[in-house]
Amino acid sequence: MSSHKTFRIKRFLAKKPKKQNRPIPQGIRMKTGNNTSYNSKRRHWRRTKPGLYGIVPEVAHVYAP
Repeated sequence: MSSHKTFRIKRFLAKKPKKQNRPIPQGIRMKTGNNTSYNSKRRHWRRTKPGLYGIVPEVAHVYAP
């Protein structure tokens, strides 16, 4: 993907982390017998920013080729 993105592309790419950041539905908890009690990948908007494939943005330059 290009480094210069339009605002429309950025807005589209920002949707998935927004949708993933929610608690587990109660129906799933009941179905699994409450084994799955919480979403371990939950993210706070101020503490952790959505990174590139799970890499924190500050450290991403170290792993980039």
